[in-house]
Amino acid sequence: MATRGQGGIQQLLAAEQEAQHIVNAARNAKLARLKQAKEEADKEIAAYRAQVESDFQRKLAESSGDSGANVKRLEIETDEKIYHLKEESARISQDVVNMLLKHVTTVKN
Repeated sequence: MATRGQGGIQQLLAAEQEAQHIVNAARNAKLARLKQAKEEADKEIAAYRAQVESDFQRKLAESSGDSGANVKRLEIETDEKIYHLKEESARISQDVVNMLLKHVTTVKN
């Protein structure tokens, strides 16, 4: 009977060790999967960050190009307005001079 009790205890100890090995294996598998999931997430984050950065740089380049085009367009419009103002002033300058001379030289009592 004592031998049977000893055998039962040995079986329980063996079962406990086996259970401990199973728990350790499951824990290690869980840690490995968590590590793998973190690495996959880091890769996805890096890819997304690269895509967003690329889109940002593209939009920045497009807006910079538009800015240069806007500056060029404004310069052309300004030059055209200056040209028209000079033409208009040349056209009416003699009339303005005559009007000023008339008012300056006319004596009123």
